Amino acid sequence: MIEKFKKTILAGLGAAVVTRDRVQESLEDFVKQGKITAADARAMAEKVANEGKQEFEKASTKVGDKVRELLAYADGKHLGRIGELEARIAALEKKPAKGAKRRAKP
Repeated sequence: MIEKFKKTILAGLGAAVVTRDRVQESLEDFVKQGKITAADARAMAEKVANEGKQEFEKASTKVGDKVRELLAYADGKHLGRIGELEARIAALEKKPAKGAKRRAKP
């Protein structure tokens, strides 16, 4: 399960890198065409990068919170079930086995 989350986060990072590269390429094309200045392109690229970083951090925080909630829920659910099973085992260990003869008390 943890591996899936790791792969998802790494895929998100990869998408962010690809997006940054595409934005940079587009801005370079605009500079070559004379639509914007190089300074404006750098400013836009920095703004896009900062916004992307903030969005990624928000998403990572949300994923982390959800994973912690899920693990806490699963742990609580399983701990209750484990307690029930331990109680059943203890009760069964106190009972004599079926078909076993009881010893006479001296």
